[in-house]
Amino acid sequence: MEARDIIKRPVITERSSEQMADDKYTFDVDTRANKTQIKIAIEEIFDVKVDKVNVMNYKAKKKRVGRYTGYTNKRRKAIVTLKEGTIDFFN
Repeated sequence: MEARDIIKRPVITERSSEQMADDKYTFDVDTRANKTQIKIAIEEIFDVKVDKVNVMNYKAKKKRVGRYTGYTNKRRKAIVTLKEGTIDFFN
């Protein structure tokens, strides 16, 4: 997989915005990517040094609309701690 295929999008929430002050950035990543692949992709795309990667898996939830039932997509979220450098999403 290429770096742009691994990193889907940044997660911009109130909590993730507070963590940006501590050089922690949150991303939605491909469900098949491991920590090493995520680290290499972040360093390649944003030109920063990554210290640590924490990963969380979210199961698909059952949803219902009227008589139709289905599942939401499963997803994987990575919190990346930087050694040096910053990432500016709002530029």
